Order: sequence, then C-alpha cells, then structure tokens
Amino acid sequence: MPDRQRADARRNYARILGVAEAEVAAHGAAASLEQIARTAGVGSATVRRHFPTRRALLEAVSHKRIEALSDRARQLTGQGGSRAALLEWLDEVVAYCVDARGLAAALAYDGAEPGPVHENSCSAALEEAAGPLLSRAVQDGAVAAGVTVADLITLAVGVVLATELHPEPGTRAHRLFRLAVSGLSPG
Repeated sequence: MPDRQRADARRNYARILGVAEAEVAAHGAAASLEQIARTAGVGSATVRRHFPTRRALLEAVSHKRIEALSDRARQLTGQGGSRAALLEWLDEVVAYCVDARGLAAALAYDGAEPGPVHENSCSAALEEAAGPLLSRAVQDGAVAAGVTVADLITLAVGVVLATELHPEPGTRAHRLFRLAVSGLSPG
C-alpha cells in the first residue's frame, strides 16, 4: 500500500501544480488556494500538505521560468561587455516578472530568516546563476563594488510590483528599471 500512496501523492501533486499554474497565470500571486483545491478535486489540506506556504506554491509554479533565467545568466557570463550582459539579463528578469504573473511575488524577499520553511529557492537559484555575471561586471568596474544579485533582484521585483496595475506594465517596468539603473543624471 505505501507505493500506492506515493503514486497517489505524486498524481495529486502534478494535478495541483497544473491547476495552480493556470490559476496563477489568470490571477497572479493572489490566486485562491481554495479554488486550486476545488479545481484539482482535492481538499485544501492536500494542497497545503504539498505546498505549506503560498510562497512554496509560487516557487513551484515558477520553477521552469527560474531555470530558464538561470540558464540565460550562465549563457551571458563571459559574452560581450560585462555591463551590457548583466543589463540584458536583468531586462529579461523584469520582462519575465511582468509576463509571468506571480513570479515577482515568488522572487520577493519577505524579511523572514532563512530556513527550510522561509528559504526563497527562486531567488537563491538566480543569485547562484547570476553571481559570476555580476562579479565580472564589478571586476570590470562597470558596477559598483558591494552591489549584490539580491539587490538587483529586489530592485527588479520592486519595479514590477509597482507597475503591475499600469495599463502597459511591461513598457512602464522597463522604463523605470532603466531609469533606476542609469540614475537621474543626464547622459
């Protein structure tokens, strides 16, 4: 019987995740866990057993996108100018966060102490992948020493969250992010 339970649990997880992806795409980070449970045909306790926090659910939904952004950071490391490569990656992070409702919330730092329940695996994966990209830009003098990938992710997430209700969130987020990166001084 234990093998059957594990198979049932795997099927429930896959079904819940599929429904959650659709709900998050439609409603963003505010997607209803109860609606996910109803649509998946399971109880809310089953959803919470697989995803004990909303962040855990958002991170699972965002997993493929995070892998793609991590792969892209690794591809850009060592290509072209270090500042241009870093900014190209950050532009892609902003664009992904605008397009993939819920991703910005999955990347947001909540101030909780790191630990098994509070660790932000999405941000941790991006920090690891983009670390060499940022290090190269710092080493080249293209980015100030002391800037961290976490700083850059927080900046990108903040811009995306601040513009998500704008009529053209992608355009507005890109403009504000570029303004933050270049500063207020003229050219």
